[in-house]
Amino acid sequence: MSTLRLHELTVRFGDGRRAATVVDRVSLEVPEASVVGLVGESGSGKSTLARAVAGLVPVSAGEVTIDGGTLVGRGRTRPRGPRPVQLVFQDPNSALDPRMKIGETIGEGVAAGGVRDRAARRAEVRRLLELVRLDPALASALPRHLSGGQRQRAALARGLAARPKVLIADEITSALDVSVQGAVLNLLREIQRELGVSVLIISHNLAVVRYLADSIAVMHDGRLVEVAPAGELVERPRDPYTRSLLAAVPRLGAGGPARHADDSPVAAADLG
Repeated sequence: MSTLRLHELTVRFGDGRRAATVVDRVSLEVPEASVVGLVGESGSGKSTLARAVAGLVPVSAGEVTIDGGTLVGRGRTRPRGPRPVQLVFQDPNSALDPRMKIGETIGEGVAAGGVRDRAARRAEVRRLLELVRLDPALASALPRHLSGGQRQRAALARGLAARPKVLIADEITSALDVSVQGAVLNLLREIQRELGVSVLIISHNLAVVRYLADSIAVMHDGRLVEVAPAGELVERPRDPYTRSLLAAVPRLGAGGPARHADDSPVAAADLG
């Protein structure tokens, strides 16, 4: 596994007077085998940052490196071969082709990771489905035959298929029912610990981020306003914006996030 570093990363859309800076000189580190949370309200630039790191949005300035090697930078084209960073989207349908069986979609990721032998690829698909707690028999199912929670688990398996060094989870529970959110978060935590993969988890729900992250970065209007260990940020926030987020979820500052019986954050801690 590896350390992901963002240095002065900037993303602008448009030209001239109509240009808008969505991500403004963001510097952040996701250490090896750790979980870093990125939190902020809708429109703060979190998802654009995720897509820029994954190479899906061109950057205007700055760079992204893994262990000193440049992954993303201004004018740098997307490299061929397995991507060391994989992005799991809020909507699992973004990663699952509705015309392809689940096993075929995951198998594409396995092949992109360098596994060419068909038998070995099928075995790896089975392993990944079991890893995300899905019945391997679902490999022959189409996405529409799965529940929302099952589709998100399949999308997670697709993200892990190429064995990335860093996994970015962008609002992966916000489209799920409350009853399913906790199970998916617990699964992500278990997988991170089992594989030792570095994770950047993005959410507008501070309880979700606090539940999983070793450290938390707070984003507002395209900039990072505060970065601190998770416990420290919740107990002693420095920036007024961070304090306003915590004030929206007062239980976080008092005794930690409220939890379901399965030890997962309550969705009522949503920050909007």
